[in-house]
Amino acid sequence: MNIVPTLRQSRLRIAVASAAVLALTLSACGSDSDSGGGSEDKAKAAGITLVKPGKLTVCTHLPYKPFQYKDGTKVVGFDVDMLDLVAKDLGIEQDVVNIEWSQITSGAAFAAKKCDMGMGAMTIREDRAKALSITEPYMDATQVLLVKKDSPYKTLADLKGKKVGVQADTTGKDYANAHKAEFGYEVITFDDLTLLTNNVKSGRVEAGINDNGVLYPFVSDNPDTTVVAEFDTGEKYGFAAKKDDPSGTKLVEKFNELLTKAKSDGSYNDIYKKWFKTEPKK
Repeated sequence: MNIVPTLRQSRLRIAVASAAVLALTLSACGSDSDSGGGSEDKAKAAGITLVKPGKLTVCTHLPYKPFQYKDGTKVVGFDVDMLDLVAKDLGIEQDVVNIEWSQITSGAAFAAKKCDMGMGAMTIREDRAKALSITEPYMDATQVLLVKKDSPYKTLADLKGKKVGVQADTTGKDYANAHKAEFGYEVITFDDLTLLTNNVKSGRVEAGINDNGVLYPFVSDNPDTTVVAEFDTGEKYGFAAKKDDPSGTKLVEKFNELLTKAKSDGSYNDIYKKWFKTEPKK
């Protein structure tokens, strides 16, 4: 019996093997396209070009609990869940980037293609609207006064000659500066919320001014502090995207559409209660 393959048989076997390898390669390529390209295609179909393919890159300044903060290695919070509405609608994941707050509010982060959207309980203001494309308001806010629980200070007038802490590049800082001459206190600026609240707790500053949405939850977790006054600033929060840019405009439109849907189907209330333990005000 002749067991040595003929030249013709060898060539046939090589051809069959090559065809099998080609079929596997094409199958693998098709699988990669479906898993990686489908999401990108959905974004492109919506008129959106992402700075990182397959991801909604969101810039913020951490921490600002409960809007965005780290829980272990993951960034979580109310704003994160709100922008997940956009990411999930596009079939992609949200990727949060921590940068200086002023880079977001000035529009510099978008010009440098660092992010698709910006979050951070951002008050909608005229100067910011000139630099950014901003969504419809998703939450109302105001400023409040934080002090230690046993503090004698109840109003700004009580703080004459004292130190009032604020966070850099915030409306709380603007409010404090606008009234310091009237009430005679000194304004001390901190880079982030944690530094501000820790300095109130330690007594380095007698009081702090910041958003009600962060300081009321802080007081709940820190019973040695309390909020003693609210200042009706009539603020509303929005999310940011690149100004005068097709993708930025489409992302804003997409969020506005999804916000309306979330408020009508009850999912907005669910997200709100998850982070603030109460129903949103009507």
